[in-house]
Amino acid sequence: MDLICNSYANDSDDETEPVTDERLAFGIAPPSIIPWKRPYPEPEEHQYKPARSRRNPPYCSYSDPEASSASASVPIAVPGRYVSKRERSLLASSPSTVPNQNQPLDLSQKPSVSSPTVLGSISDSEVPRHVLSSITHRPKGSSWRNEIPRRISISLTGHTKAVTAIDWSASHVHLLASAGLDGAAYVWNVWSSGKKKVRAFLRHNAPVKDVKWSKQGLSLLSCGYDCTSRLFDVERGVETQNFKEDQVIGVVKFHPDNSNLFLSGGFKGSLRLWDIRSNKVVHEYIRDLGPILDVEFISGGKRFISSSDVSGRNISENAVIVWDISREVPLSNQVYAEAYTCPCIKRHPQDAVFIAQSHGNYTAIFSTNPPFKLNKYKRYEGHWVSGFPIKCNFSPDGETLVSGSSDGSIYMYGYKSTELIKKLKAYEHPCVDVAYNPVLPNVVASCSWNGEVSVFE
Repeated sequence: MDLICNSYANDSDDETEPVTDERLAFGIAPPSIIPWKRPYPEPEEHQYKPARSRRNPPYCSYSDPEASSASASVPIAVPGRYVSKRERSLLASSPSTVPNQNQPLDLSQKPSVSSPTVLGSISDSEVPRHVLSSITHRPKGSSWRNEIPRRISISLTGHTKAVTAIDWSASHVHLLASAGLDGAAYVWNVWSSGKKKVRAFLRHNAPVKDVKWSKQGLSLLSCGYDCTSRLFDVERGVETQNFKEDQVIGVVKFHPDNSNLFLSGGFKGSLRLWDIRSNKVVHEYIRDLGPILDVEFISGGKRFISSSDVSGRNISENAVIVWDISREVPLSNQVYAEAYTCPCIKRHPQDAVFIAQSHGNYTAIFSTNPPFKLNKYKRYEGHWVSGFPIKCNFSPDGETLVSGSSDGSIYMYGYKSTELIKKLKAYEHPCVDVAYNPVLPNVVASCSWNGEVSVFE
């Protein structure tokens, strides 16, 4: 028994065993000779295992991510700390992996990561010369009526679902923005000989309802079903601000005289005037309304018009309301007495009138002066709305009204005569939105319910 206890009492096979008289008497080999049979280890549950202490890596240790073959990090020598022989050998063998302690870090350098937002150039350097000459050298007194668009010249593909809104940039007239139910807001360099889709803003995690350019600079505002309005810097391709609300936002509109203010309307019937500088609501317009369909500023931005969906209540009042922007009170809520909703409101660029696209398959004309009377003798008829959010727009000189239609066509009317001038077949699906270029009289952009964006010339 004493021999067995002595053999198992050793903690390690490398330690020398004491030579006793009993071992010599029985002819046991001295400890310098390996025994012919190793002792059986104890069962795992009874075997003592000292707990390993997990030590953190040394302070300021540095490891090169590119050196995949290195199994351990290369430490940096810190004055006053003991450096083991192994660390000294690592430092000596890999001097290039250790940053210079005396050289300050350049924090201004950023990794060159290509942003998925920036897809191409927004410069007009790739715009054809004849287009640039038309923009910069337009002859005075030329008639817009004689330059009506006649055919599709450019097709812009990228949206996978219905396109809900388009808008031309007033400061960079070669840029067109579009918003779709696929959750994307795109910027197109329309006449570029290279890539036409130059910006892709995918910050909304739900369908996008509206998109608007700021009149000053390259700022783009969008809103959608994720209850947010988002402001983008188009030149850098980044989102600069996010305006959250408690409702789905269906429409946004910049103030005509102050680009730091914009109006938003949502599906709960709330209208809010936002200040971009403070990211706060400066005015809120509360009334028992349905979902806001469209808004438009009149009277130099002192008033605005809202259109809401009140069809479920079987009443005609509150369908179109004129508001005082500073007093937050409605000036009139019985502007439109018909039992139809109006998905689009547009102000005439010169005259004191505004129009309302009606689900009764016509466009009504109103006065912007109190009592905001409906013109009972003139209306624009011929196109079809049929429950779709069909929009309309004036030409920059106000002589022509262009409207989309549920039959996929574009209808052009004379403003004063209300007669149909031109009908262009554009799509097999409903044509949702149409917009004149702010400078080129013969250019009209349109979009459809199946995701197509087109430019007519």
